[in-house]
Formats: sequence, C-alpha cells, structure tokens
Amino acid sequence: MSAELYDLLRPLWQTPQPPDLGPGPRPGITAESALRAQFSELTRQLKLPPRRAELLLGSLLWWHDHLQAAHALAQQIPDADGSYLHALMHRREPDYANAGYWFHRAGAHPVLTPLGAAARPWLEDRGETGLIARLLTGGRWNGFAFLEFCEAVAREPVTAPAHQLARELQRLEFEVWLRFLVGAS
Repeated sequence: MSAELYDLLRPLWQTPQPPDLGPGPRPGITAESALRAQFSELTRQLKLPPRRAELLLGSLLWWHDHLQAAHALAQQIPDADGSYLHALMHRREPDYANAGYWFHRAGAHPVLTPLGAAARPWLEDRGETGLIARLLTGGRWNGFAFLEFCEAVAREPVTAPAHQLARELQRLEFEVWLRFLVGAS
C-alpha cells in the first residue's frame, strides 16, 4: 500500500516548478481549498489514519505554498515528524532561526538516512562533491547544513545556478520525505 499511496499522491504534488526558497506563491500551484478537497477524497477512499493524513496534508500544503495552513497542521503534531515538517515550513517563510529550532526538535530523524542515500548520487551526478561534504554527515542528510545553504543562496539572484540547485534539492528532500511518510522509503 505504501508505494501505491505514494503514486496516488503524485498528482496532488506535481507542479511545473519546485517551490521557491521563499514563501511564494508561484505559478502552477493548486488552491488550498481544491487541494484539501482532493486530499480529503483520497483519505476517505484509503481510510488513512488521522496522524498520517495530517502529516501528508501538511506536506502537500507546504509544497503548494500554503505555509500558514501547513504551519497550523505541523503545530498539532507534537512529535519528531511534526517538528520536521515545522522546520521545512519555517525554512520557506523564511525564518531560518526558527527552522533551526525545529530541526533541533526533530533530532536525528529517521528520514535523514534515506535523504542522505538519495542526495549522494543526485549530487555526484551533478559534480557537486563540495556539497556532498557539506550536506551529508556520516552518510546522513544534514538539515542544518541545508538550511544554511538555502539561507546563503536565497541572497543570490533567482537566476543563479546555486539557487536552482537548492530548489531541486528541496524537491528531492520533499519526495524522500513523502516516501518516508507513506512508508515507501
């Protein structure tokens, strides 16, 4: 069911471009009401447990630039998963200090291992050995290092290659996060 759920969620998060490093909005996102309706129908069909549904919906809202709604859901989930989603949301606001606080609260989150495993070949294919050393610690994704990278890159023009690289890494992070939430990683 986990790989099936990931595939069923795909149409809900497919957008022409990955999210900006900032809050957006960007073209091609789904309106919050439409996204909630589509997700509600999927939840009804699959009988998702409420906590999993909240995490998935919060993640989809984050992806579609509905940061306040994602924040409201993340605040209701008082565990490492809710903290990780909370950190992602604050990174996009951007409120980097608050994002760091929530990454700290998430701790050595289990998603960091599959994130590291996915990021290494992705970065190697692009010749980004410096970023591998910076973003992976012991083979695990370092959310704090990516937060610092995003903060630095956000000061550059959106046309800068590093800016697009950070947005694509954010897409990879999101895809691995969703796979983790559905149990497919």
